[in-house]
Amino acid sequence: MILALSAWWGLAMAMGAAASYGVLALTTQRLSQKTMRAVLFAAWLLHGLMLAEGLLGEPPRFGFAPALSMTVWLVVTVYAVESRFFPQLQAHWALAGVGSAAVVLAVFFPGTSYHMMASPWLPLHWALGIASYGLFAAAVVHGWLMTRSERAIRLAAPNDAGVPLLTLERLTFRLVEAGFVLLSATLLVGWLFAEQLYGPGLAWTWNHKTVFSVLAWLTFAGLLIGRAKLGWRGRQAVRVLYLGSGLLLLSYAGSRFVLEVVLKRI
Repeated sequence: MILALSAWWGLAMAMGAAASYGVLALTTQRLSQKTMRAVLFAAWLLHGLMLAEGLLGEPPRFGFAPALSMTVWLVVTVYAVESRFFPQLQAHWALAGVGSAAVVLAVFFPGTSYHMMASPWLPLHWALGIASYGLFAAAVVHGWLMTRSERAIRLAAPNDAGVPLLTLERLTFRLVEAGFVLLSATLLVGWLFAEQLYGPGLAWTWNHKTVFSVLAWLTFAGLLIGRAKLGWRGRQAVRVLYLGSGLLLLSYAGSRFVLEVVLKRI
């Protein structure tokens, strides 16, 4: 384990973000909406600055934990934007708890140093992939809220998600559609420009990352087709969403976890 943040202020931002998320997770029920948004914004900002320090530092570092941390940051971003239009959304405590864990994980598992990149376009390729991670992760959060709402309706209990079920379903599939577009672009760029991105002789290869990415793409394609042609909804659609997201998680974060933590090849 190596601390990901070389500068003391970088570590301070990480600890500040983790603490802010922790406060929000533990005290959500006792905070006003205004205070809750202020704490969430502070955590989001510190989290973003911590990620920027890791990606733009000397040398830049990236790996499974920073990828997960950035994914969570993107989910918080999506949630913060949505909560402006749907203030009834009730997932602050869950996202805050996951955010705190993601920040701490990235501090102790910084990933690999990239002293020189084969192509200046490689960060764009990464950005497309991580953005798709974030959108699908946000869709998973919405799917979880959908499941809770559906269960509450069956039990004639109050809907503690705060948003009508049909609205949640519509938001979920908008995120899936956007994530699918970005994932498709990521795979297409990796297939067409592999040598330009990673260096001569490093063409498209069917490694673990590629196989899981393609399986995830096929799963999400099946989900969108099933919804459009077969009317998949509710728990059936959410299960397929979870399956595709799990495969996508294994593609980069899973393979990097094995390399960095299990095999210690960093």
